[in-house]
Amino acid sequence: MDFEFTEEQRLLKESVDRFITAEYGFEQRKQYAKERDGWSRAVWRRFAELGLLGLPFSETHGGFGRGPVELMIVMEAFGRALVLEPYFSTIVLGSKALGRALSSDLQASLIPQIVAGEMTLGFAWMERQSRYNHADIKTTAKKDGSGWRLSGEKTLVSHGDSADKLIVTARVGGAQRDREGIGVFLVDAKAEGVERRGYPTQDGLRAAEIAFNNVRLDDIDLLAAPEQGYAFVAEMIDAATAALCAEAVGVMSVMQETTVEYLKTRQQFGRPIGQFQVLQHRAVDMLIALEQARSMAIYATMMVEEENPTERRRAMCAAKAQIGRSGRKIGEEAIQLHGGIGMTMEYKVGHYFKRMTMLDRQFGDAEFHIAALADMGGLISA
Repeated sequence: MDFEFTEEQRLLKESVDRFITAEYGFEQRKQYAKERDGWSRAVWRRFAELGLLGLPFSETHGGFGRGPVELMIVMEAFGRALVLEPYFSTIVLGSKALGRALSSDLQASLIPQIVAGEMTLGFAWMERQSRYNHADIKTTAKKDGSGWRLSGEKTLVSHGDSADKLIVTARVGGAQRDREGIGVFLVDAKAEGVERRGYPTQDGLRAAEIAFNNVRLDDIDLLAAPEQGYAFVAEMIDAATAALCAEAVGVMSVMQETTVEYLKTRQQFGRPIGQFQVLQHRAVDMLIALEQARSMAIYATMMVEEENPTERRRAMCAAKAQIGRSGRKIGEEAIQLHGGIGMTMEYKVGHYFKRMTMLDRQFGDAEFHIAALADMGGLISA
């Protein structure tokens, strides 16, 4: 399979890398994190000016109609910079959700606002009891005349405290863990009955606990009907998993590069510690783990548009499992080889390991995906 970028993709990569280098250094990130929302509205507008917010959306709605490879390029670059802005929740998840929405009027109304940087989204799917099972839903949506009434609670909603709209899963019918009877709704975050409590996560980003108290919704707010809801969410999560794998590769690459540079400059016994063979071996192990992760991230990206949901899910589980294992290996080595400085808040490598830890947990950690892959018979079906 040919993994070479096209000319347009190379130009996109150069553009994003140039922006990250110039405007998103580690010290600049610290300043962005101090802003009211925990991220920079000015940077978000720059994303819009660069065309990054319109990448996956159709040209009909002001986007560029690009695919998973372009999102992979952006997410890897954002991983290298530990970008705080809600690109993942708004663009990666939002493009899948709105791209398959039942209402074309809703698409025409919302997508141009997202592309222009005027609206952000949050994905409210997890509940306290659900862990990684996105079919385990207590939140309910009951038909009420020409609309719906939404009640329940969601947890760990990424950027949910600042989102303008929320993509919410709710049980319309069936038992708590049934795959049937799941509706997907778009909810105004400022609607009557919506209560949000925001907080920082350990990696410097933001999340929220959100309660829905008999929130009134219109029929147009239904993104996916109950008979399609589970498949709708599964497709969103698979695309999100591939994007997270790409971001993780960016995170791991910085940890590996920073550690190698430290080994070249840190002096002990009158010479750089990188000259000690045992440390060279450990640095090589980090590089091997990184390249394994990169290969699986590319594989996941290429499988995002696979029509067979079982094969698509098999690929995502395999990729996420390798990403989690590689991330832990590289992160632990980076901290240990740096010694005490690797644990300080002032030095960046610890922040990257924190982000890597969160990426491993999101939508299922390595152990979860290994078990899921085993249940499916492994990466290659019999």
